[in-house]
Amino acid sequence: MQNQNKTSLLSSLKSFNGNFWLASFMELMERWAWYGIFGLLGLYLVASTDEGGLGFNHIQKGAIMGNVTAILYLLPLFFGVIADRIGYKLSLVIAYTIMIVGYYLMGEVNTYFGMYMIFMLVAIGAAFFKPVASAIIARNTDETTGTMGFGIFYMMVNIGGFVGPAASSYLRTQFGWKIIFIQAAVVIGINLLFVLLFYKEPKIEKTYKTPLLTELKNSVLNIVKALKDKKLTLLLLLMIGFWTMFNQLFYTLPNFIADWINSAVISDWINANLPFLANLLTENGQVKPEWFTNLDAFMIICLQVAISYMVINLPHISSIIRGAIIATIGVCLTFYFNNVWFCIIGTMIFAIGEMMSSPTLSSFIATITPKGKEGLYQGTYFLPVAVGNWVTGFISGGLYQKWSDKLSLLQTEMNRRNIAMPEVTSKETYIEEASKVLGMKISEFEKMFGLKNADVNWKEIPTKVNEYALSIGKNTSSLNVPFTKSEYFTLAEQKLQLSHWEMTDMLWEHYQPNKIWWVILGVGMVSIISLMIYNKFVVKKQ
Repeated sequence: MQNQNKTSLLSSLKSFNGNFWLASFMELMERWAWYGIFGLLGLYLVASTDEGGLGFNHIQKGAIMGNVTAILYLLPLFFGVIADRIGYKLSLVIAYTIMIVGYYLMGEVNTYFGMYMIFMLVAIGAAFFKPVASAIIARNTDETTGTMGFGIFYMMVNIGGFVGPAASSYLRTQFGWKIIFIQAAVVIGINLLFVLLFYKEPKIEKTYKTPLLTELKNSVLNIVKALKDKKLTLLLLLMIGFWTMFNQLFYTLPNFIADWINSAVISDWINANLPFLANLLTENGQVKPEWFTNLDAFMIICLQVAISYMVINLPHISSIIRGAIIATIGVCLTFYFNNVWFCIIGTMIFAIGEMMSSPTLSSFIATITPKGKEGLYQGTYFLPVAVGNWVTGFISGGLYQKWSDKLSLLQTEMNRRNIAMPEVTSKETYIEEASKVLGMKISEFEKMFGLKNADVNWKEIPTKVNEYALSIGKNTSSLNVPFTKSEYFTLAEQKLQLSHWEMTDMLWEHYQPNKIWWVILGVGMVSIISLMIYNKFVVKKQ
């Protein structure tokens, strides 16, 4: 019997053709590139400019990550139609070309508008890829191989989702932030090379009588038609809360850990006992924040099969509810305590809840789908994901900025104590404001003061600008000189006569930045209670 099972497994694997394995490989690489950027993007956007970051505030971070990612999950509804028309190979070439350009340029821009638009370019490319990859898997599997085929595909997603942030974490420490964007472009470049060399477009007779614009319109109308099923629509609305809670892991938790969690005890142990992992896992005496998030992906790789087996006999909605309860407990533990061990335990608990809930939703949608409308109903799966990302942008943006951002709270505390501090001002803002005062174009300003030179000494620039302004009768008293977030923290520590973590503990006690957990708990509880009501009065009733 054991030999028969082995033969069956081996024969199943052999039944998949080259396009299937190529699509699975490309999914792994695309997720490597995406999560290699997205897993660390929240940190990069708000990191101090003298540490290689962009120095944005959390409102800007939330808008970039939330709005753009929401659009990414809506676009496949349209791009899937286009891909069917122009062919999968050409669609992949277009998607990869857009992503290569976008990922590379993300490392070159340093303004809010520039990053927003370039990240949108990446999202367009990723949205073009997403439906094509799934369609290739579906086209190259059947009823007997579909479960295993999509299981392999999902495994590739999680391997890529783990390897990408891990590689980026090491690279950014060794070579700086910009290298992670080059890495993403190179990884997608490998995908482009493979699709050009190895992907074979199947010969399918195409008889499209409907104009493309009409078909795109029909795609939207079909979604609207599916949403007329009240049972489906209600479920999708309830899942918005789940995805909003889930997204805190990527949007909010890395910044919360960077601001408030002292992981020195683990970092010291790693450096003393596992020095070969020190550059990968630690930086400046702390465990890198992205590794707490990446623990989730590692847990999924190790335990997804076991968790799926454990809940296989549970009704779908029961599995989703129990998973949501466990995930809510986990994510709240990570935010409630400023303790590194609770962060680790909470993330592990959250991962178990995610493994119970996330894969089950798609399967549950299939069970409530009328026969012959499978594609129509599955097309609605990404709608709550899109809305969840959009809502998350507000929680990790404006709400985090007001309640939990350490810099904002420190500025409030310094004002409360009437301690004078310089304004945090980026070099880009200074250049923009100074050029206006002097009545010059930015390019002229940069050329006059040699700001494009590799050996530019920024400490001398404000003095030179003031001297030139005085010579032409301009007043520069309103200008704030460049002053980074890191410099603000260092100066505040000196004036308060506190160490960094003593100052952090003082702010924690005074301002309770962990109160954001109440919002996350509220979102989770509303989702759980709503799903329970849904299960009792909709699912069980039918």
